[in-house]
Amino acid sequence: MADTAEHVKDMVTSADQWASPATQLFAFVGLLWLSLKIFSFWRMIASLSILPGISLSKFGKKGSWAVITGASDGIGKEYALQFAKKGFNVLLVSRTQSKLDGLEDEIKRSCGVEVKTLAMDFAANQDNDYAKLKRITGDLDVSILVNNVGLSHSIPVPFAQTPELEMRDIITINCTGTLRVTQLIAPGMISRRRGLILTMASFGGILPTPLLATYSGSKAFLQQWSTALASELAPSGVKVQLVQSYLVTSAMSKIRRSSLMVPTPKQFVRAALGKIGRSGGAQGVSGTSTPYWAHGMLHWAIVNLTPGPMNSYVVDVNRSMHESIRQRALKKAERDGKKSS
Repeated sequence: MADTAEHVKDMVTSADQWASPATQLFAFVGLLWLSLKIFSFWRMIASLSILPGISLSKFGKKGSWAVITGASDGIGKEYALQFAKKGFNVLLVSRTQSKLDGLEDEIKRSCGVEVKTLAMDFAANQDNDYAKLKRITGDLDVSILVNNVGLSHSIPVPFAQTPELEMRDIITINCTGTLRVTQLIAPGMISRRRGLILTMASFGGILPTPLLATYSGSKAFLQQWSTALASELAPSGVKVQLVQSYLVTSAMSKIRRSSLMVPTPKQFVRAALGKIGRSGGAQGVSGTSTPYWAHGMLHWAIVNLTPGPMNSYVVDVNRSMHESIRQRALKKAERDGKKSS
C-alpha cells in the first residue's frame, strides 16, 4: 500500500512538472493575444479620431486635376465638390450628361476652378469612350483619381435567379471599368512620381454576402486588386488606397435619412479625405482605410470580436438578413403594382 501511494505521488509530481510549463505557455499566448487586441483597438481609435491623414498637397498642387468616376450623384458628386473647394480642377465622368452639366455649373459658380465632363456608360464598355477619356486626360496634370463608379443588385436576389444583364453590368462597371480607367490614368502619375488613387469599396467585399453574391464578389476583387496595386506603385510615389464603407445615404443604398451608422455623402467624404494614409478600422489590411468613425469601429468589431467574416455562422446571419430584405422588397413591389393597376 505504501508503495502504491508513493507511486501515485510520483505520478502527480511528474504531471505537475509537465503541466506547469504548458500552463505558463498557454497563459503567455493568451496574454499576448489579448495585448495585441488591445493594441489594435487603441490604434484604431487613434487612427479614426486623433492622427491626421496625409495632406492632399503631397499628391498635387492647386490647379492640378482630380478625375472622379460616377461623379453625378452621391459620394462621387461630393468628392467632386470637396476637391474643387480645395482648389483642384475636376474631370467629371458619369453616364448622364444633364446631371454632369448641372454639377459643372454648380462647381464653377462656387469654386472658380476648371471643370471638364465626359458622359460615359461604363456598362457599355465601349473602346471609343475610353479613347475619349485618354484624349481628354492626355495633357492634364492628373494628380488624383477617384474610382467611385459602381453598381449593386436592384434588390437582394439568389445567384441562380440573378438576371444575366444585371450580373454582367455589375462585373463590367465595378471591375472592368475601374481597371480600365486606372490603367489610363496611372502611367501619368508614375511618370510624375506622385499621385493618389482612391477606390471605393464596400463591406460586401469584407463579408461574403448571400443574395448579393455577384456584387460582393466584385468588391472582394477590388480589395485584392487595390492592395496589390498599392504595393506595385508605392516605389513610384503613387499612393493607392481602398476606401471601405458601410451604408451611406445614396441612391444605391436606397436610404434617405442619415443616422449614427449611416452618414451623408458629405460626412463620409470629409472623413475619407481627412484620413488619407490612415487605416481607420481596417487594421492590418494593407492599403485600405475605413475612415468614417462608426464604419471603422464596426469593421474592427467584425474582424476582432466575431468568429471572423468568413465564418459560416457570420455568413449565415448575413444571409438571413438579406433574405428578410428581399421579402420586404418583393412585398413592397407587389403593393405598388396593385396601386398602379
